[in-house]
Amino acid sequence: MAKTTTTRAKSTTRKPAGTARKTTTKRKTASAAAAKPVVVNEAKPVVAGPEMKKKELIDMVVERSGIKKRFAKPTVEAMLAVLGEALDEGRELNLRPFGKMKVQRAKEVSNGKVMNVRLRQPKKQPEGAKEGVAEAAE
Repeated sequence: MAKTTTTRAKSTTRKPAGTARKTTTKRKTASAAAAKPVVVNEAKPVVAGPEMKKKELIDMVVERSGIKKRFAKPTVEAMLAVLGEALDEGRELNLRPFGKMKVQRAKEVSNGKVMNVRLRQPKKQPEGAKEGVAEAAE
């Protein structure tokens, strides 16, 4: 069996400059080849519940404390005003069991002030645990 070879004739016409085809090749970088997936086991999604309004807060305070609503409402409103003023001044709040609150950043906007606040809440202690170091008899 004889081998047959064919040759192409070269074109004598030239393409205008700038129309040559560019060939691109994708190269894998060393960092992309070395990257390994990371498994995160501790992720807990934070799902925001319904917003608590002042009326609901007052009702819950009345229910938990057992005082009349007419006494609880001015007390809760005064407390909220004092807390708001303290945060506006940039003070840290350490209110157990609510937690420790610190203003990270604050910015004045057209209709008020926007504050980024960090809140750290303590873990709940068991019923029998005591806060102090010394025993009650000491």
